[in-house]
Amino acid sequence: MKKITIKLINQFKNYLIYEEKSKATIEKYIRDITAFMIWIGERELEKTMVIEYKQKIVTEYAPKSVNSMLSSLNSFFIHSGRHDCIVKTLKIQKQIFANKEKELTKAEYERLLVAAEKKSNRRLYLLMQTICATGIRISELKYITVSAVQSGQATINCKGKMRVVILPKELCKMLKGYIRESNIKGGSVFVSRTGKPLDRSYIWKMLKSLCESAGVSKDKVFPHNFRHLFARTYYSLEKDVVRLADILGHSSVNTTRIYTMETGDMHRRQIQRLGLLRC
Repeated sequence: MKKITIKLINQFKNYLIYEEKSKATIEKYIRDITAFMIWIGERELEKTMVIEYKQKIVTEYAPKSVNSMLSSLNSFFIHSGRHDCIVKTLKIQKQIFANKEKELTKAEYERLLVAAEKKSNRRLYLLMQTICATGIRISELKYITVSAVQSGQATINCKGKMRVVILPKELCKMLKGYIRESNIKGGSVFVSRTGKPLDRSYIWKMLKSLCESAGVSKDKVFPHNFRHLFARTYYSLEKDVVRLADILGHSSVNTTRIYTMETGDMHRRQIQRLGLLRC
């Protein structure tokens, strides 16, 4: 491969499909590779150009985003037999504190629920509670079906891994009422007017509409933050990161540790309680 072409990108896309990568992952890989193809233009592919591109995106994106893009490119190069073009990712020091400016607190979550009630948006009110009470991903919301609510548990199939998620009794009671009121006969509970499961962008838009009336920063209000809140709350009570990893569907406990990260303020209070200073 001397030049990157649409044909080669499509071949790589077919390979990702064959490897059963998720739709979102495939779209992300192809988007990153296409951006590089546009940047390189008609020039022949050489490692010096990949390094130059790396230096360019370092000035434009956060380190994690840069590494994610480089990972996409490296995978493409390996598949295309251009191992000579692989570049090193950035070394990022492990973050030990969560950014409190980004983390959704329980009080803010409750204000969002109140705002949804005031707007008479029963669907969004229950959707937020469903994610926050179970810790599921937004992409897994479609598995919250009428039969799952009836049985009190949902079987989730994510990235080829199956797991059972327990639905709290109180949540099931509320969802059963919503199912009756909405005349939902079967399938996913949270659907659009056409009966299709709600997509990520639509849910994102609905959540953002609550921010101002709830007095919560828009930077904190996105579906995955409800999953984070579930994880932090569970860990603060149980202190069992291994069990939490199973509940969240993580293959590695290291991934789960990111969810349970405390803020610097919390760590500061813990240090102060040690009583090792004499003033």
